[in-house]
Amino acid sequence: MKSRNLALATLVFGITFWAWNLIGPLSTSYTTLLSLSAGQQSMLVATPVLVGSLGRIPVGVLADRYGGRRMFTILCFVSIIPVLMVGWADSYGALIFWGFFLGIAGTTFAVGVPFVNNWYEPSRRGFATGIFGAGMGGTALSALLTPRLVEWFGRGTTHVLIAIALAVAGVAMYLFSKDAPSWTPATTPALPRIGAALKMKATWQGAFLYAVAFGGFVAFSTYLPTVLHNVYAFAQSDAGLRTAGFALAGVAARPLGGILSDKIGPVMVLAIAFAGTATMAVVLSFGPPLELAAGASLVLTALFLGLGTGGVFALLAKMVEPSKVGTVTGLVGAAGGLGGYFPPLVMGLTYSHWHDYTLGYLLLAATASAALVYTLTLRGKSKQHNESQQVVAAR
Repeated sequence: MKSRNLALATLVFGITFWAWNLIGPLSTSYTTLLSLSAGQQSMLVATPVLVGSLGRIPVGVLADRYGGRRMFTILCFVSIIPVLMVGWADSYGALIFWGFFLGIAGTTFAVGVPFVNNWYEPSRRGFATGIFGAGMGGTALSALLTPRLVEWFGRGTTHVLIAIALAVAGVAMYLFSKDAPSWTPATTPALPRIGAALKMKATWQGAFLYAVAFGGFVAFSTYLPTVLHNVYAFAQSDAGLRTAGFALAGVAARPLGGILSDKIGPVMVLAIAFAGTATMAVVLSFGPPLELAAGASLVLTALFLGLGTGGVFALLAKMVEPSKVGTVTGLVGAAGGLGGYFPPLVMGLTYSHWHDYTLGYLLLAATASAALVYTLTLRGKSKQHNESQQVVAAR
């Protein structure tokens, strides 16, 4: 039963993440069609990320109240409307407007983490959240397939196909999934629960670390097609193929981050992730040549960011009691999404001024280094927390 629910949650997460990332892989064609500036293009790509980020806060609270099965189903069907409208939009204003609501599809993360956490014992939650996190592969599918589907069938039809996939996913979740027997609805009002979560150190620790790890992954996944086009002159479909490779590497590393966290501890996994990310950001700032050097640098960056995303929620699973996981996940997930909102804007701004992305990469290196230093300060605290948990369990 638990495996089926984990598989369904991961599948739905993947489909909704595909829907969330429908604009990024087509950004080059939108720029050409509507004569957009670099700033307008980056704003278009980043807008769904904003709502997908902030929307995780109320969605996480609602997941605690109504359960993952219901919330997954509702979000799948609600997301159909902006998916269709983006596919039919023919102006920059319409794309921004409906792209804003397209962000709803990105909020399913705040539903899935508490949903799968409740099905697994604490010692296996790193594994469970890591496997669920592989649903980030929806961004890879979008990068790889969306440009090709548009070439074959047209933009409107492609969005209709994604809408159908969302409807099927919603029906499957409603009919075949189930909330864990251990789950009980949170009955306290939402604002006090959010306030209580904001008072927890674990929430702020996870928010910062996830903003760097997941934010970096989202920023690359949505804006990399633009970078590859501007720096290496790739066509839209070719840039999508390489972005898909990046996303797949990050997706594969996320479960690994969760599994390794169960074995060597999430703090160690996060330290490796942020050290690697900082190093690769410096390498990328030099503009490595095609194809091997640039490709290897991007894949390694994705692997390190993926490890980090798996490590953060393995850490939270050990530090937050199950009844509060949904609310905390919503807040931390929002921080992660916001971490992916600003980099495309920064990259667009730097490219507009200098026709170069060096500053953006160096800012990533500095941020990852700060996250590494902060992670190392958690080492002793994490050990003390685990020991106290063991004492409580023994009693």
